[in-house]
Amino acid sequence: MKNLISMRDLTREETLRILELAQEIEGGKTRPDLSGRLAALLFYEPSTRTHFSFDTAMKRLGGQTLSMSGSGSTSVQKGESLADTLKTISMYSDLIVIRSPVEGAARYAAEVVDIPIINAGDGANQHPTQALLDLYSIRKTQGTLEGLSVALVGDLKFGRTAHSLVQALAGFRPTFTFVSPEHLVMPQYILEDLDAAGVTYHHQTTLDGVTPGLDVMYVTRIQRERFADPEEYEQVKDSYVIDREILSDAKPTLRVMHPLPRVKEVSTEVDGTEHAYYFQQARNGVPIRQALLALLLGAAS
Repeated sequence: MKNLISMRDLTREETLRILELAQEIEGGKTRPDLSGRLAALLFYEPSTRTHFSFDTAMKRLGGQTLSMSGSGSTSVQKGESLADTLKTISMYSDLIVIRSPVEGAARYAAEVVDIPIINAGDGANQHPTQALLDLYSIRKTQGTLEGLSVALVGDLKFGRTAHSLVQALAGFRPTFTFVSPEHLVMPQYILEDLDAAGVTYHHQTTLDGVTPGLDVMYVTRIQRERFADPEEYEQVKDSYVIDREILSDAKPTLRVMHPLPRVKEVSTEVDGTEHAYYFQQARNGVPIRQALLALLLGAAS
């Protein structure tokens, strides 16, 4: 594994190895040494959790980071191409973490430079490190990844975290329920992958009857920034709100997850219930990203 661009690039065995290494690091059984190594964090889109957790992961293993948040103070404003920016940054660093609003930007980066590239989100396409921390969270809360009942709720068309998670779970015999407005359904290419893998799924536009029997409810924000038409966003922005009433018939072991940030789609009244797991989920990003950095920089095998 030279880069991490998409969950499609990982085998089941590679995925499990990342999760196992993250568990070993979190549990103190191993501590890869990244002393003297430097990761460049190039974030062309806003980020809180992903940016801070990569920074934290690198530094807790003894490494250092260079950070760019937005392009306002860089030579991009002078017309520098993405390729030239990447080639230049690769002269200073051992690995690049990139987030871009442009789909395919991370894969392009991997073709331009010779150091490892990690995709931290490319438009509405992929967010593989989020999917890995989601898998890690699911396994920690459910004790397994096999044969789970998982509902994904919200923006499934533009939700890159949902795309990556579905692809990541597909090899573990899940049953999916996709809940979204009709014009924000899961992209056809992902459904075709599920069909090819023999994965059971169905789609509905309401939360009626969804909760009983669920192991995981994965809620996503309706993303204002993905809509070209503000009126279209206004029509769907509050389509689903997860509250105590929605969860009243849930199994005690059901966990509500969310990649964050949330707006109104998960009520704060859920925070105090046994089902809420989204803040712990965010914390799990550090050991997962420590494992990825160690593997890609040759500090673990």
